[in-house]
Amino acid sequence: MRTSFRRSAVALAAAAVLLTAGCTATDSGGASGVVELNYWAWAPNLDQVVDIWNEENPDIQVTVQKQDGGDPAITKLLTAIKAGSGAPDLIQAEYQKIPTLVSADALADISAQGAGDIESNFADGVWDAVTLGSDAVYAIPQDSGPMMFYYRADVFEQLGLAVPTTWDEYADAARAVHAADPANYLGTFSANDAGWFTGLAQQAGASWWGIDGDAWSVDIDATPTEQVAEFWGGLVEEGVVNNTPMYTPEWNAGLNSGTQVGWLSAIWAPGVLAGNAADTAGKWKAAPMPQWDASAPATGNWGGSSTGVTTQSEHPAEAVKFATWLNTDPDAVAALVTTANIYPADTAAAAAALTAPPEFFSNQPDFYDVAAEVAQTVAPFTYGPNVNVAYSAYNDEFAKAAESKQQARFIEAVAAMQKITIDDMKKSGFTVK
Repeated sequence: MRTSFRRSAVALAAAAVLLTAGCTATDSGGASGVVELNYWAWAPNLDQVVDIWNEENPDIQVTVQKQDGGDPAITKLLTAIKAGSGAPDLIQAEYQKIPTLVSADALADISAQGAGDIESNFADGVWDAVTLGSDAVYAIPQDSGPMMFYYRADVFEQLGLAVPTTWDEYADAARAVHAADPANYLGTFSANDAGWFTGLAQQAGASWWGIDGDAWSVDIDATPTEQVAEFWGGLVEEGVVNNTPMYTPEWNAGLNSGTQVGWLSAIWAPGVLAGNAADTAGKWKAAPMPQWDASAPATGNWGGSSTGVTTQSEHPAEAVKFATWLNTDPDAVAALVTTANIYPADTAAAAAALTAPPEFFSNQPDFYDVAAEVAQTVAPFTYGPNVNVAYSAYNDEFAKAAESKQQARFIEAVAAMQKITIDDMKKSGFTVK
């Protein structure tokens, strides 16, 4: 296996890509004894939350260095790690980025600093994302993106439809919506957002990567993902859902005009709907995702990030103290909600901070009660060291499948993703079983 893996526990991490960057070196503290920490982050207004900490903790001062996020930031941080200097003390990292950062020796195992003591604050699936299924802890969860089903309640009422609780019921509802008006669809299969499809596969029980001793396993083409691909390929071939990619002008307009009657999305969807479908405010409702097994509710995660401590930090204990406060203290979490507009990963703190529904969902007072119930059911999922390659393969292969409108091509796309991902890992020097 690659020599950059620090030990077998570290081998459990290796994936995604990193996030956030900047280019100032870690500050080891001033002559006054004040510990100064640098925090690279990209969420909006985090500096306002950090101001609360700084006022209350004069001996540990944190400076936020705003980052652009995305691949350029990943490259910048990994460059600093490789150079041996220039990384911050703390970094905001999306969950799928954590394995890549650990494999590059960029994130410290902070279990010795007591990070494991707060495990019960988070849903099992979210905690698994920062531990990679090991005894190590590589970050503190900050926000999450549990997936939910959003639907036009007025249309469902007009058509006499019940909210689907299973995927078979979802398919029947999709047929009914399209039969009532051939211009309308309950959903779309989007071949331009691998994170969306990953969440659907996660809900079905998929975990695309895993560790087997000193080797990686890749299970993209296992039964859960094939089941999801077959389901959506069948609906696209039947013509009862469309194949318009999300976030295109056509799709955006459909949300407002009513041709898009539903959306399988995440907790952050109200902001998108408010921006693209302002005329439909008060007409949508949120519900748990349709289930493959109604007796064992599950959902996937689409989005979310964490706060990690880098291996170049000279103050890991202080960094962990701040990261824990930022993501679990009730006042800090409340500030994150109001200033950064996130859905907190800490379940109890989220419930305390989110007492009123989003304005767009003022017709659903229990919006966040539904969200809290759903968030507890996030299924575990392990990312690998080349998520970017797997996601690119999804975009390429499923774009062809969606265009063909043939169910068989959807299943073939899963097999192609598996091969492309494994070939890339082997080429990069990873041992793959």
